[in-house]
Amino acid sequence: MTRWQDPSLSPDERAEALRAEMTLEEKVAQLGSAWPGNDQLNGNVAPMQDVFARGGVPFEQVRADGIGHLTRVFGTAPVSVAEGVARIVALQREIVEETRLGVPAIVHEECLTGFTTLGATVYPAALAWAATFDPELVERMSTAIAEDMRAVGVHQGLSPVLDVVRDYRWGRVEETLGEDPYLVGTLGAAYVRGLEKTGIVATLKHFAGYSASRAARNHAPVSIGPRELRDVILPPFEMSIRDGGARSVMNAYVDLDGVPVGAHRGLLTGILRDEWGFDGVVVSDYWAIAFLKSMHRVADTVGSAGALALAAGIDVELPDTLCYGKELIELVRSGEVPEDLVDRAVHRLLRQKAQLGLLDPDWTPAAEPVDLDSPRNRALAREIAEKSVVLLANDGVLPLSARRIAVVGPCADDPLAFLGCYSYPNHVLQRFPEFGIGVEVPSFVDSLRQELPDAEISLHQGCPIREEDRSGFAAAVEAAAAADVCVAVVGDRAGLFGEGTSGEGCDAEDLSLPGVQDELVAALLATGKPVVVVVVSGRPYALGRHASAAALVQAFMPGEEGGSALAGVLSGRVNPSGRLPVQVPCVAGGAPGTYLHPPLGGNSEGISNLDPTPLFPFGHGISYTAYEYSDLSLSTAEIPADGALSISVSVRNAGERAGEETVQLYLHDVQAQVTRPVLALAGFARVPLAAGEQRRVTFELHADRTSFTGLDLRRIVEPGTVEVFVGRSAADLPCAGSFEITGRVREVGPYPVLTTPVELS
Repeated sequence: MTRWQDPSLSPDERAEALRAEMTLEEKVAQLGSAWPGNDQLNGNVAPMQDVFARGGVPFEQVRADGIGHLTRVFGTAPVSVAEGVARIVALQREIVEETRLGVPAIVHEECLTGFTTLGATVYPAALAWAATFDPELVERMSTAIAEDMRAVGVHQGLSPVLDVVRDYRWGRVEETLGEDPYLVGTLGAAYVRGLEKTGIVATLKHFAGYSASRAARNHAPVSIGPRELRDVILPPFEMSIRDGGARSVMNAYVDLDGVPVGAHRGLLTGILRDEWGFDGVVVSDYWAIAFLKSMHRVADTVGSAGALALAAGIDVELPDTLCYGKELIELVRSGEVPEDLVDRAVHRLLRQKAQLGLLDPDWTPAAEPVDLDSPRNRALAREIAEKSVVLLANDGVLPLSARRIAVVGPCADDPLAFLGCYSYPNHVLQRFPEFGIGVEVPSFVDSLRQELPDAEISLHQGCPIREEDRSGFAAAVEAAAAADVCVAVVGDRAGLFGEGTSGEGCDAEDLSLPGVQDELVAALLATGKPVVVVVVSGRPYALGRHASAAALVQAFMPGEEGGSALAGVLSGRVNPSGRLPVQVPCVAGGAPGTYLHPPLGGNSEGISNLDPTPLFPFGHGISYTAYEYSDLSLSTAEIPADGALSISVSVRNAGERAGEETVQLYLHDVQAQVTRPVLALAGFARVPLAAGEQRRVTFELHADRTSFTGLDLRRIVEPGTVEVFVGRSAADLPCAGSFEITGRVREVGPYPVLTTPVELS
């Protein structure tokens, strides 16, 4: 047994011992990856795949000196569980047996809506997890995903997405956890814990600023200032590293103020490692290093692109080896690139391989078949879907009691409408129609018929999702006029790079419903019959012109059990408890940036003719019962700049049925040296309440939770008055109070308090 195989040594010691045995070629090979089988795709599943894919290169040539990562063995083209397991085992055996040192590769896969492979459970999209406001539930889901991936030989998952939404037009809103950094960080850290405790390396993406691109265009430049970057964009990453234990970070494609993130040493090393102490592995987004040459044009060769990325702090190139190859080796040998940079990166990767057991002397490429869509998984997917549905408005038409129901809309009988862009059916199977969807996904109308077997339910598409085809309007309107109630199911179809209305590369010009769906809903409302508008989408759409609907329901791509969840909410079997992680705009062109804005970012009467006030605010959601808030109390009226206090409130279910209320704590800094948000979420808790039950909710708030980036770009806690609000949403806060922070301005140290613990009694 070699020293690097000795499990009694620390991962650092083993990594260093192995690195010392390697030639330069073997070290650089560890920093690369291979995507076996990507030539089987007949379309892109990653940007510019057709340009950069190296299909046809023999695997024995790619792995000649070893390899760092194997890319998407399960997620590239349809394979059964048994076929995928056999493929991983064969590839790993070849690497171990046919290379000098025999170091296995890390196998990574996508897992944003579940394990992205044929036949695996498709959970709700990340924006739907956010609508649950339930970190414990998110952690249970990611644990289940991790157990499935680990069983078949996968080591790393490329999730979660921690980009904070800044513009709803951006196509990848569906992949995010909403527009508030504390919500994103809390749920993101929970997702990370589920993966990491199960032995799967979580990968935080996209670090950082991707969601703040100009005009919400995919890959467009980002021009935010350092204060917005630190106070809004970065906190979820810091929380998920420190509170979640993430061991990997993926860079963003964009440039920040002219510096591509893939070459941004200040971000990838200065903030991530020097400030936060991150000691894991930074991987590139797919072909992001090659983009330094081809798109950003800050490098003239693939070797120089690799040199820039390596110096900035990217350790491993994904999904294939283009820039961390022969040209980079030549630059190292010539002295233009210090070999120390290679050693630094390879040490990090080998340490992670030691942590994963890949350097153990008895390691074998063991994997076993598993039911990837087990009853446990489906039950969990249903629970998340049910808790994510947001009831926006209801004049009493819900729960449904009508006998004759007209179901209308392009999403009513389309199971794919429930599934996110990174679900396997939408991400890959659209190019392999012979495999169908791959899992059972009942449509909305089928689920409603099962939910309400005695109702007469008719179905009319009305119009397509995106095409301007009004030929179905007349039949849909006639059906609505003849029914007791009409349910209009409208929204998105997720896709990639313009193939859908939501998803990566599917950015929106404005926030009108796609195609002529707004016209269809308007025509249905004009019948005078009660209309329940159900929006199934990956972003919030402007619904102001439909505010007269009898009810409005929002579902953010609720996954394979979405039909059952929506039908349950409409029937009353499920008491809706979802809350908005993003606002719902009133008008399509005057959309609010986000709720997290300073005073001049809101409705400034007399200054602008545009009113950005949303139709429904952040945190909003109603149910079939009513909740009352009372007796707000603060444990003290003042705290020092390093102190803490307790904030308590009573919440009571004043209705006649059980439910879950999401109690939300917001802060407002009355005066500060820089502009501060009018409101900022500082804590939240889902509180289950039986009919008539009352509970006490206590938030433990540390002064660090009021900190911000000051004039000199230091994170500070500043003395002054802080107002406290507790309630149902950012616009419905019946309980208010305040406290004083006393003393001098305090610079927050390197390990700030990032969370607000909550106790229920």
